[in-house]
Amino acid sequence: MPIHDRAETRGAGRHVGTVTARRDGATTEYYFVSDLHIGGDEQLQQCDFEEEFTEFLRGLEGRDDAELIVLGDLFGLWEFTEVEGLAKFDRLVENHPWLFEQLRATGEHVRITVIPGNHDYELACYPEYVERLREYNVELEQEVHVTREVADRTIWIEHGMQHDPNNRMPDFGNPHANPVGYFVVRKIVAQAGRLSGRSRYNWPRDIQSVAPMEEIPRWILSNYFYREMSPYLRFVVAPLLLLFNLTALYFLGAVLEAVGVLPTRIFEPSLLARDLGVAGVFLELLVAVNAVLLVVLAIAAVPLLLFDRDVRRTVRRFGLLASGLQVGQGDEPFLAAARRVFAEHPDVAVFVYGHTHRASLLRWDEGVVINTGTWLKRLVRVPARLGRLPSVYRPSFRLNYFRIAEADGAVVIEYERIEKEPTERLSWLQRLVAKRAPAEEPIPERTVIEPEAAGRSQERHGEHGDEHRQRQ
Repeated sequence: MPIHDRAETRGAGRHVGTVTARRDGATTEYYFVSDLHIGGDEQLQQCDFEEEFTEFLRGLEGRDDAELIVLGDLFGLWEFTEVEGLAKFDRLVENHPWLFEQLRATGEHVRITVIPGNHDYELACYPEYVERLREYNVELEQEVHVTREVADRTIWIEHGMQHDPNNRMPDFGNPHANPVGYFVVRKIVAQAGRLSGRSRYNWPRDIQSVAPMEEIPRWILSNYFYREMSPYLRFVVAPLLLLFNLTALYFLGAVLEAVGVLPTRIFEPSLLARDLGVAGVFLELLVAVNAVLLVVLAIAAVPLLLFDRDVRRTVRRFGLLASGLQVGQGDEPFLAAARRVFAEHPDVAVFVYGHTHRASLLRWDEGVVINTGTWLKRLVRVPARLGRLPSVYRPSFRLNYFRIAEADGAVVIEYERIEKEPTERLSWLQRLVAKRAPAEEPIPERTVIEPEAAGRSQERHGEHGDEHRQRQ
């Protein structure tokens, strides 16, 4: 049952007390969200899910025995480049009063805990942030990970950036020890926020929704072609790209006929003009232009390939490819971290992390691994149906939260999703050429870790721990 419905059924029994009095009581259920990335320069300050997150927080007010844990990247502090230090927090409060007013209101009923992520890493570096957030009934825990107890089992909670070579904090808590991801965000993401207002459709501000990072060049090309390019130029270029595959086939057939491999005369240059008249002449012109482009690209491909190989060899010789910088690594480093936690801490039943923006729930023998996903817009690349037109990036939202509580001695995990449609629409050309987006990985609405299974899991953990100690 969604929290909004549960809150309505219990609304008459709401307890409105002080933060101190509320936190002296026992917490019986936990809610988890992450990666909201609220804040940033200029266009990045826009929040697409303001109404939905406000309603989510308001719905928690009827859950007197609950705790909301935001496991990192609640704020986009890295995305502020025009102000520094605690002035970023002042800018957040100024730009998003709705958020802090609702946090204060909800925090009078339930415990709200925030741990730092990489984009709001500064929360871990300055004790002043603890006091500033406490003014809005939010408890800041300046830790890499925290734990909670449910049904005599442990929930391990972290953002996950420590397992990402791009965003690992070399000295957690040191404000001057920033990973390479910090400089990428400052130079690219924040700049996109500042320039987004100059674009058509305000698309550059969605750069954080592009994952993995390797997709950014193709995403920029797609938006240039479908949004920024002059309509007249697009009218000329689109037919060439649409007929590119046909031209390649036509060109190959003509070559095979010319050398005698094909005994046909299907690909004679005058065939289209003779059968289709003016339209055939136009098509032959397009085919001829594309054929020239194919030849040029084929000739240029060889030196470009040699140049690429030589550059890579030189970069490898200088050791730049051995720096540990990895992009698009998927979730494997975080799953490996979960395996280590399960092996070293037999009481852990659930490992919760975020950071990668890919919501998921995996059931292992050792326990359950949860990725809380993101509340940012998601952009899914889908190829064009025809020719060599740029891919289309379909926008969508997957506003996720997980609830973990005890029921009859078992650990119960519930998954909820708040539905939201994107406000922007694809152009008619994008809708015409784009394939259907791949289906999302389903997440079970209810997952139960039975007490018996928990006991067996602890026994296996003990065995694995003995083996691990013997290997050491």
